[in-house]
Amino acid sequence: MNFLKLSDRDFGETASTDKPKRSSEFSERKLAPADFSGIYSNDLLPASGGEEMTRGFLQELVGILLGFICKSNQRSSKVLDFHHPHQLKEGLEGFSLDLPVQPETLEQLLVDCRDTLKYGVSTGHPRFFNQLSSGLDVIGVAGEWLTSTANTNMFTYEVSPVFLLIEEALLKKMRSIVGWADDEGDGLFCPGGTISNLYSILLARYHFYPEVKTRGMGALPRLAMFTSEHSHYSIKKSAAVLGIGTENVVVVKLQIPYNTKNYYPMCRIFLFSFVFVFCFIFRACSVTWNPHKMMGVPLQCSAILVKKRGLLQECNKLGAQYLFQTDKPYDVSYDTGDKSIQCGRHVDVFKLWLMWKAKGSDGFGSQVNKCLENAEYLYDQLQKRTEFELVFKNKPEHSNVCFWYIPPSLRSLPPGPDRDRRLHQVAPRIKGRMMEKGSVLIGYQPLGTKVNFFRCVFSNPATQQEDIDFLLDEICQLGADL
Repeated sequence: MNFLKLSDRDFGETASTDKPKRSSEFSERKLAPADFSGIYSNDLLPASGGEEMTRGFLQELVGILLGFICKSNQRSSKVLDFHHPHQLKEGLEGFSLDLPVQPETLEQLLVDCRDTLKYGVSTGHPRFFNQLSSGLDVIGVAGEWLTSTANTNMFTYEVSPVFLLIEEALLKKMRSIVGWADDEGDGLFCPGGTISNLYSILLARYHFYPEVKTRGMGALPRLAMFTSEHSHYSIKKSAAVLGIGTENVVVVKLQIPYNTKNYYPMCRIFLFSFVFVFCFIFRACSVTWNPHKMMGVPLQCSAILVKKRGLLQECNKLGAQYLFQTDKPYDVSYDTGDKSIQCGRHVDVFKLWLMWKAKGSDGFGSQVNKCLENAEYLYDQLQKRTEFELVFKNKPEHSNVCFWYIPPSLRSLPPGPDRDRRLHQVAPRIKGRMMEKGSVLIGYQPLGTKVNFFRCVFSNPATQQEDIDFLLDEICQLGADL
């Protein structure tokens, strides 16, 4: 069966069962040539007669993408084919970043697409542990393809009716998971968690000092922000952007083992053994939720949930008359652009909505559970192997596991500054070798007085225990001579 063959019916045409297709209707179609070397973008739609050429080109491109998706799930394939920046800039095997004066052929564009995937990082690979935004959900990819094809802007109901209603349904569901009542709350999907956190601080400032919107920071007393010492760096970045200043961010050392900074909303309904950890999250005035992390939604997909309804609109509304007319023939409360600081937004909701329908809440719960089980498995393996030391001795609270690899040359050294200095260099050197080999990818970092350690995060449902075993064995192999 040819899964790439598009329907011969026009999109939206109702299928007819009482009038069979004539075979000549199929034979009249001219197949697009496999060779695109003499064909250019102006031969595609909307060019007259460009439909078949467009079909052929996009089918060829879909074939490239499907090949990449399948390869990403093959453990024998590389996570990355690493090259230094100067190598990619100079060009590799015909791959060039230069922008031409004259148009290039569709054949060259297809080559560029293949090379872009070849020299990039396969974040959907089961052995990609570098960031939480990993995995390659097929339903999510399908949703992103549809979103790009629709090319719709999320600001008014007149141009984005379905997507705005999908956003409303998702935000309502997400607020209910947080624990807010049906009649309270608001929200928006934002371009990432950093912007979501920026919104939360922007709204907090407006709530206490609404005059800042018109009179600016000069009309306000000196403001300060309090945050956990382990909070995300976007808190300080937001202070810089909003004119509060990073020096006015007061970092608080917390001894409380469970607090809202570690909150992953999906866990509240799915991981019943963890419910007590998050039982006070409903008291928060705002919650940042990144489905592109633990839920495995393709980048980007992030939301800010706000408990006080109307606050987003009050804080950000300017009422641009060319967009937000009040005499439209529908309920203008569905025009969400004035809630946003950038007005127009990319459609990030459809892929999440489609994945939720495909998995159900139970399916998402099982997916998150599996990631936590992987973290616990890694923790158990690290305890059994003398080549590794855990950075934190207790069981992981969520999906992060931090550890040191102790190379042979350091195993007999007593704890102290000399050992720490040498251990600090181990993770970066192994990471460099790891990138050159391309077999696996994991991040590292220091933390306070703790020297560089590996930080393994689990969010990819494709990762199995065999991949965790491979990770540890590979680290040992790459660091055996250190």
